[in-house]
Amino acid sequence: MKIIIASDIHGSAYYCNKLVGRFKDEKADRLLLLGDILYHGPRNPLPKEYDPKQVLSMLNNIKEKIVCVRGNCDSEVDQMVLEFPIMSDTAIIDTGEVSILASHGHIYHPGNLPPMAKGSIFASGHIHIPVCEDVGGVLCINPGSTSLPKEDTPSSYLVIENRTLTWKDLDGNEYKKHNI
Repeated sequence: MKIIIASDIHGSAYYCNKLVGRFKDEKADRLLLLGDILYHGPRNPLPKEYDPKQVLSMLNNIKEKIVCVRGNCDSEVDQMVLEFPIMSDTAIIDTGEVSILASHGHIYHPGNLPPMAKGSIFASGHIHIPVCEDVGGVLCINPGSTSLPKEDTPSSYLVIENRTLTWKDLDGNEYKKHNI
C-alpha cells in the first residue's frame, strides 16, 4: 500500500492543486490529511492563492481516497462542505506492514503520545516542520506543511511505501528518506 501524508493546506488552492497532482502522479492508494484543511488560522498569514472553496472542490473530487483527522483550524462548518470525514481527532491505518496512528498534533504529539505499541508510527502535522524521531519505540513523523512551511523547509508531503518513508517537495523532489 502506498500512502501520501500531508498536512496544513490552510486553504491554499495553489498548494492543494500541487498536492493533488503529486497524489495522482505518485499513484498512491490513500491520501492521509493531518488537518488544517480550509482555514488559514488567526496566527498564520494568508497562504498563496487562498481559496478554501477551490480547495474543497479539489479534495471532494478524490474523497474516496482520503483519510483525514481534525486540525485545530478545522470546524463543523468545514465538515458541512467537505464530503469526507474530518472531525475525528485520530485515525488508524494498518498498511499490512505497519500501523499508523494519525493526529493533527495539537492534542497528541511526540511529547504527549496516546497509548501505542512499540514499532508503530505516530503521524502528526501542526508544527509545519518535517520530523522523524523515535520516541520510546514509536516512530514519530511529520510531513511538514504543504502551504506554510517553517524553518526554511520546503512545502512538502511524505510517502510511505514498502517500509520506506520519503519526504518530498511539491515538485516531487526527494529531500529526506528513512527505512522503517
